[in-house]
Formats: sequence, structure tokens, C-alpha cells
Amino acid sequence: MESFKIAIFCWESLYAERVGGLARAATHIAETLAQRHEVHFFTRGWMPDQTINDVHYHYCKPQGNNIVEYCNSMSLAMVDNFHQFDQNQKFDCLHFHDWHAVQALHILQDRNTILTYHSTEYGRNGNQSGDWWEYREISGKEWYGGLIAKRVTAVSAALKNEVMQLYNVPDGKCDVIPNGVVPHQFRAEIDAGEVKRGYGIHPYTPLILFVGRLVYQKGPDLLIAAMKNVCQNYRDAKLIVAGEGNMRAFLEEQTRNLPVHFVGYIPDSEYIRLLNACDLVVIPSRNEPFGLVLLEAWSAEKGVVASNVGGLAENIDAFVDGVKVEPSPDALAWGMNTVIDDPSRAMTLGKWGRKKVDRRFLWGPIGEKITEMYSHVVA
Repeated sequence: MESFKIAIFCWESLYAERVGGLARAATHIAETLAQRHEVHFFTRGWMPDQTINDVHYHYCKPQGNNIVEYCNSMSLAMVDNFHQFDQNQKFDCLHFHDWHAVQALHILQDRNTILTYHSTEYGRNGNQSGDWWEYREISGKEWYGGLIAKRVTAVSAALKNEVMQLYNVPDGKCDVIPNGVVPHQFRAEIDAGEVKRGYGIHPYTPLILFVGRLVYQKGPDLLIAAMKNVCQNYRDAKLIVAGEGNMRAFLEEQTRNLPVHFVGYIPDSEYIRLLNACDLVVIPSRNEPFGLVLLEAWSAEKGVVASNVGGLAENIDAFVDGVKVEPSPDALAWGMNTVIDDPSRAMTLGKWGRKKVDRRFLWGPIGEKITEMYSHVVA
């Protein structure tokens, strides 16, 4: 297989500015490709350029009064950095992730460009912010990026359909290439009882874990409402909510009399401890283009209750490796009660999920699909 010189444009990475799951996905894509290709990663950061795991990171320091101005500034700085390493147009493929660097895509549109959608602004906010100018600007950039990129990929068939409907991206222009996971990074031999005791929870108490942004899209309010029902059946059940977002104050107000513990943003090391100590992971998203938390829970062999939407609906086989329910408090409560009621079922779901990770979601085979897509773009 031929070797390419690849430029990746993404506003976050694991080793500098990090916001959400996009950092993990883009970084692992870069590191997987770097095993066979020369990879340069253009992103934000406040440190000197560096090379990590054979990926060459080039940082910029954008500024702006709002997210749109900030990302335009970032795009221009990325292009300046790119030109320093593009003598005689040596880069074969330019791979952009999400809308943040679309201005850079615009400037470099005559090259072999790929845009990967990890989500859409509509998916993130639905009709909640349709009147905000930022919503319209970001949606416009997502449309324009899909129009000018030579090739488009989406992380699930559901997201592909979404961008086709929203932005008129032709079916033949868009590939589905899923995210992956490094499973050993999320499996740890720990004393679950000790971890629980550290949070004031009895070792035998059913511990439910939510990890994600506390925003409308991720449905934490649906989970909180569902906990009222769960606690009627399991008075000792506890929920830990890990993450930050604009709904936190509202959610905390809703949980005054519920056994819910908000821990905010936690480092990866603590996330792995909680992931391996919990009895159930719940993903109550209203919209979920993929759902990396699902792969991480499966890597730790944990049972999952998830909304029957998007990439979650595609990837979970009901009652084989997870329980799928509608994104509503009653349905989530039913799913949680069903799994808590039978701990052996939770273990079985987790083990089958781990097997699916090995079959479908390892980065090596996914990297080969990306390389094959590059070959078609370059040809």
C-alpha cells in the first residue's frame, strides 16, 4: 500500500487543547495513520511544536470575540503553519474534522481535501438554538464544507443521512467510517468496592455512571428524571454524573432529594477507575452521531443502557450487548431497572460488547479504510 503525506486539521487533540470526544478520535486516527504515513496535525496549543507517537503537531494561538471569529482566526493560523511544511505541494491529502477549520478548507479547496463530520450543529442543539446567529453561521459552514470538500465521511450511517438531508451532500460523495477505540486503555483491574467507598457509596450498592457534556443533546435531564423511578425500586442505587456543561446548575436543582453525585470534569485516570467500578453505564442522548462512551464502556466490559438513536442504535444489538430504549425518562428507567435487577445480565452484555469492539472498532482496520479512501481521492 502506498504511503501518503497527510495534513490533519482539528481544533482539539489529546495533547493540547481538549474539549470532548473529537480530541480522542482525531488523535487516534492520526497515530494509526502515522504507523504507515507521514502525518502532520494542525491544531491549537500554547506549547512549541512537538512530535508524539510519530505524529508532528503544529500549534497556533487563535483569538476571537466569539466561537465563529475564534475558529476563523484558528483556520488562518493553521494555513500559515501548513504552508511552512508544504514546499512544492508535497501533502497528498488534507483531512479536516468538523466545522471549526472550514475556513482553512476554503483556502485550500483546490487540494485533495476530505471533511469528516463527527456531528452537526442541528444534532448538537436541535431546535433549541435555531434563532441564534452562531447556530446559523456554524450550520452554514457545515453546509459549505460538505460542498467544497473532495470527499466527505461520517462516523455513522445515521450521521451520513443527517448531513445528506441537511446539507444536500450526495450519497456517492460520502463514506461511513466509524470511530474506534484502544480497548486496553479503558480496562483496569481495580477494587470496585474501594472506588465506591471513596465516593461514600457502599461496595454492594448499584452504581450507575453517566459521562458526557451536560447539555441538551446528551440528555442528562432525562436520566435525572428516570432516577426518580429507579430509586423507587432500588432505594440504595446511586448515580455519578461526570462532566460539565450549561445544564449543570439546573440538573443539580433537580436532584436535591436524589442520590446523585456531580463530580464535574475528571481526569482520564479517575474516569477509568469509575468506569471499571460502576455496575451500569447509561447514555441517554437525544441525538448521538456515534457515541465513543459506548466503545469505552464495552472495552471495560460494562453493561450499557442507551437511547435508541443515531450511532447508538446502529451499533448496539438489543439485549445482546446492550439495552436500547427511547430517549424518555420512563423508557430509561425501565432499561436501568431491567439491568440492575439481573447483575449477571449486565456482565453478559459487557462481555459481548467487548467482543464487538474486537470485531468492528479497532483503529488498525479503521485506519486501512481511511487510507483506502485517501487513495480514491488522490487518484
